Amino acid sequence: MQLISRQVQRVVAIVMSMILPMILSSCINSNSEPSVPPKEERALIRFVASEYSTETKPILEKLVKEFELKNPLIDVELQVANWDILDGIYTTMISKNQPPDLLNTNVYAHFAQDGLLNDFSEMISPELANKLYPNLLEMDRMTGVQYAIPYVASTRNLYYNEELFAKAGIAAPPATWSELREAARKIKATGAADGFGVDLTDNETQAYLSYFFYGAGGTWIKDGKWTINSTANVEGLTFLKDLFDLGLTDPDPTVTTRDEKQRILGYGELGMMISGNYFTSVVPKEFPGLKWGVGPIPVKDGTPPIFFGVHDVLVSFKTDHTNKEALSKFLDFLYDDSAYEEMIKREGFLPVTTTVGTRLSDQDEVMRKNLEALSKAKFYPVQEPSWQAVLDYARKMGDAVLYEHTTPQAALDQLQHFAETKSGR
Repeated sequence: MQLISRQVQRVVAIVMSMILPMILSSCINSNSEPSVPPKEERALIRFVASEYSTETKPILEKLVKEFELKNPLIDVELQVANWDILDGIYTTMISKNQPPDLLNTNVYAHFAQDGLLNDFSEMISPELANKLYPNLLEMDRMTGVQYAIPYVASTRNLYYNEELFAKAGIAAPPATWSELREAARKIKATGAADGFGVDLTDNETQAYLSYFFYGAGGTWIKDGKWTINSTANVEGLTFLKDLFDLGLTDPDPTVTTRDEKQRILGYGELGMMISGNYFTSVVPKEFPGLKWGVGPIPVKDGTPPIFFGVHDVLVSFKTDHTNKEALSKFLDFLYDDSAYEEMIKREGFLPVTTTVGTRLSDQDEVMRKNLEALSKAKFYPVQEPSWQAVLDYARKMGDAVLYEHTTPQAALDQLQHFAETKSGR
């Protein structure tokens, strides 16, 4: 018994020698501060988007809500603004040192020059980068830096009211300036409508200048130098003024906007106008009984046909809370094929991703042709930092040329001088 007792004591001693350090350690830990898991940080994305139609806001609100449900630590503050007030909104935000993390706009180079923008190559996923059309990406790049990425695109064409064309005895849409003048004259002669819609308001002055600059064989910039007052450009603006002076345009080019003119065409009071391919989606919804047709942008007789495209972009401003990982997640969600395709269809734009572009082209021959035109289209000089200032200055030209007796040559000389002074070349 005594031997067994000693053996038991030895076992107990061994066990206690093993347990005691653990007990002491536990006691020490119990007296220390309890460990707290690291706090999860929230991310904020301020997104200012342009309003393209009544569809824009509900589309984006739905997308943001779904994104936040899947990403509860990322807050997206969405603001959708009409193009008429968009510049004022983001300019005010920048002046208060609270710029948007994402802005949907049509210019970017001046922001890049001022060092305000993030580099998208540091944010977007390889998957997203690989499916954006390369020619559009290239236009959004300066000195090798991806300061913007394409968001939506459009091509421009001549749209016309088929019933008015039939009434005026016009067999086909005009392809040249002489045909445009004659078609406008025939429509005006019916007494039922104005001939050709011209938008020289703040919204589209740069567009109509481009149609007639390029249509005459001119351009905004060539070999890095402004060519605004070139012979071809002066000829283009002169032709446009002649149409107005002859009473062959609508009576209010500097007052009624493109969207308003589309409605006037829908009501049967305007024969034709140049607009974006979104015309085919937006106008028939409002005027389901309208019979309309489409043709090329008319050009100077003897000049090759032109394709003209516009693409809007996303830019990302540097902020005191920039979270590139959160932005990357949101961009992937924004350009997700399913959501992006729905937006493109409802807004009537052309997609800027190859995945959605290929899918829609397979379904629709018109989409295929529009994307083909986009691939060889001429665009605004968006890589030029002074383009925004030139665009703003050009908006004054409509009244000056049409009503204030400034000649096209003088107006374009002034714009050329302004552009050269602004850009230093």
